Amino acid sequence: MKKINIAIIGFGTVGTGVYKLIQIEKENIKKNDGLDLEIKKVFSRHFHYVIPDEIKCSSVDEICNDPDIDIVVETMGGVNPAKDYVIKLLAAKKTVVSANKQLIAMHWEELEEVAAKNNAGFYYEGSVGGGIPVIRTMDDSLQANTVDSLMAILNGTTNYILTKMSHDHREYRDVLKEAQELGYAEADPTSDVDGFDTTYKLSILASKAFHMRLPVEDIYREGISKLSKKDIEYAADFGYIIKLLAIAKKKADEVEIRVHPTMISQHHPLANVLDSFNAIFMHGNAVGDIMLYGRGAGDFPTASAIVSDIIYATYNRNRRYTSIDNRGEDYSINRNWICPFYLRLELLNVPGVLAQVTKVMGDHNISILSLVQKDASSDNATVVVLTYPSNEQDIQKVVRDLDDLDVVRRVCSVIRMEND
Repeated sequence: MKKINIAIIGFGTVGTGVYKLIQIEKENIKKNDGLDLEIKKVFSRHFHYVIPDEIKCSSVDEICNDPDIDIVVETMGGVNPAKDYVIKLLAAKKTVVSANKQLIAMHWEELEEVAAKNNAGFYYEGSVGGGIPVIRTMDDSLQANTVDSLMAILNGTTNYILTKMSHDHREYRDVLKEAQELGYAEADPTSDVDGFDTTYKLSILASKAFHMRLPVEDIYREGISKLSKKDIEYAADFGYIIKLLAIAKKKADEVEIRVHPTMISQHHPLANVLDSFNAIFMHGNAVGDIMLYGRGAGDFPTASAIVSDIIYATYNRNRRYTSIDNRGEDYSINRNWICPFYLRLELLNVPGVLAQVTKVMGDHNISILSLVQKDASSDNATVVVLTYPSNEQDIQKVVRDLDDLDVVRRVCSVIRMEND
């Protein structure tokens, strides 16, 4: 029986979940893996769960200087002071297990350098997809594949909001308020609803999938706060559903990588990922399409990934750092991707208005798949346009020119579509 002494820094929802899960599964892990996991120290400013006073510590230095501690779990979140603590721990040759997507996405190279220099392990399965074993799948199960595309739902809060908007026909702000009251959304929901959380996770996921460093600043980002229940309802009329998707595609030396609301067919596997669940849909040249699905956040789902990393780190002699196995490929970011588009326009209800709209689209080489008038009064009309696959930059030119037309009150929505 091998004893593994563990420290935890940060004792909020996830840190507490790790502590509880180790207690619950302690005997099973002994029996199944031959490991006796012991929480020896916990460092946190606040303790919302009762633990023995003797394992509480007052500084990270206590952990760094304790030769008996083998693995440190970081569940603080954010960049500061987590970054300084993790670097200090790695420099002390401690293996670190983290679920901190923002820290990893923004400071990947620096963490890798310190870990490699000190022969310290760094593991991060819980940073993407909560309890979904996507990092391990890429590392240990898809080695015989070239992954060329992925689409993913990576944020439970936004998926819950969009599910409620779709199923209950409610507006964004009403559902957001309810999600905050239920604890699904933070008091300040910016990181979730504006797509930052998903962007951090996509940086990690796409970097792993394509074996090249894809930093956060390369990712186009758009959140869900401008979506209307009308867009949800009109999408359904055409057989689509709207999800906040993380999308990455690689073709030769060109990569497109983006986060935004996306219309997908109601028959797509991701369309049935509801509430706070997450899913990753990938294509490998050998395996074809695969999808991983599960709880994307929460105390026990994320703790499941962290405890798995603890066990994995113990048995993995060839330590994995935060390396993305960069194969040295040069690449360019494609910001002019091609996809179908949905546009919702509010127009003056006057003769010839549709001719002016279609002329603008024709001037920019946009082919119209469908143009439908949805609502009308004596003064105004709402028109929805679906396009054939078009260039992003051409669509943005169309939007600018439509805004300049006197007959266009406003371009209400522009939503990208995926037919894959």
